[in-house]
Amino acid sequence: MERAHGSPVSEMFDVIVVGAGLSGIGAAHHLKRLCPDHRFTVLEARDAAGGTWDLFRYPGVRSDSDMFTLGYGFRPWSGDKAIAEGDTIRDYIRDTAREGGIDPHIRYRHRLVHAAWSSADARWTLTVATDGAERTLACRFLFLCTGYYDHAAGYRPDFAGEADFAGRIVHPQFWPDDLDYRDKRVAVIGSGATAVTLVPAMAGKAAQVTMVQRSPSYVLSTPASDPLLQVMRRILPWRMAFGIARWLRIGISQYFYVRSRRRPQAVRRWLLKQTRKALPPGYPVERHFTPSYDPWDQRLCIVPDGDLFAAIRSGRAAVVTGHIDRFTPDGIRMQDGTEVPADLIVTATGLELQLFGKATLGIDGVATDPTKAMHYKGMMFSDIPNLAYVFGYTNASWTLRADLTADYVCRLLNHMRAHGHVQATPRVADPDLTEEPLLDFTSGYVQRGKDRLPRQGSKAPWRVRQSYLRDRIAMRFGVLTEQIEFR
Repeated sequence: MERAHGSPVSEMFDVIVVGAGLSGIGAAHHLKRLCPDHRFTVLEARDAAGGTWDLFRYPGVRSDSDMFTLGYGFRPWSGDKAIAEGDTIRDYIRDTAREGGIDPHIRYRHRLVHAAWSSADARWTLTVATDGAERTLACRFLFLCTGYYDHAAGYRPDFAGEADFAGRIVHPQFWPDDLDYRDKRVAVIGSGATAVTLVPAMAGKAAQVTMVQRSPSYVLSTPASDPLLQVMRRILPWRMAFGIARWLRIGISQYFYVRSRRRPQAVRRWLLKQTRKALPPGYPVERHFTPSYDPWDQRLCIVPDGDLFAAIRSGRAAVVTGHIDRFTPDGIRMQDGTEVPADLIVTATGLELQLFGKATLGIDGVATDPTKAMHYKGMMFSDIPNLAYVFGYTNASWTLRADLTADYVCRLLNHMRAHGHVQATPRVADPDLTEEPLLDFTSGYVQRGKDRLPRQGSKAPWRVRQSYLRDRIAMRFGVLTEQIEFR
């Protein structure tokens, strides 16, 4: 048994992956394939793999990106739907772990509490909470795949009059198993991806569903299934058909994002035109579906086959836009006096940003705050050795960057072993580099949590580019050792 700083270390690994969600299972697969001589384990705080897709169980939960890019590049998505349900995605992640031989490496109910780096030992010593006790593990490299939000708490503002409301109030992040909303009047507070998913999903059983939003979001209808892929599957091998579909999706989404940045008014007009076509004639699109911001200042809401618009057309769903005054015994009163009757209120009000699942860091006995660091290539941190963190794209599928990050980490690990290095630390070497916020989104959860994120720099490799194509070239073929100090 090894010891570090006087604490017993039960096991030593080359790499410890934290998180068994979409990113963590992908990271483990890359390690197993590209670094077969590196011993690793995966720590998962919950009882099961799947991450986000195991946690969220609200009605209709689904991907907000197409599955040809949200799926792993090394294991093509084989489902028929481009926008898939949450349980299907959860099964896909678990099947990937099982088929790839990752399952034996996962340790459930192991929550990282603290990670301490020792320069003298060139390793991380991890304090891990498991089954009411603590144990200590150690590793040469720490790979954090914990996502960016708090699994234990969603964003939940206080509303005046909550105690007066006679019904039930729930947050989608913690959907009760016993919740029966059949034939009830439901008010869903919010206008983001969760709200536009919940409304049509609940409208099939509820008496009436009303989306109560302070301000609108851009909502775009896309086909739930890819018709071109269905044709290609009949004439091409599956992997070839998937590859074509994947690259088409990447190209289209990148083009749309760039055009939104360069010609925001033109894209805005096109989006609103599509919305008007999807809603009944005379519907007040200007009030309920015309945001005050430009496209891609916040993430676009995707609705497969226009299900939200179909629910509105049928009369089973409605939208109320404005500020909430208070909850009443029978529902919600808006500041303009509008009454929204409800037996159930769902607060789809967002997430709480959080790094590393609340775990803390220390370097050589000194507490380290990663939010004060500069983000290196969107995955490492200035002055923090042997640590990588997966942070996906805001304008594309999370997995695209997760795969690139895992591939880069494996290249870095192999380089270190080949050259006898035990430590790799990104160092800012450019005196003209200036700090900028990591994300330029205006979304509420980003603005609320921007102080909980690291900074990015004004130049590469410290600038986080929201471009998969450029990142793919830079991270796979660029200089691996750029502004990294080895020893």
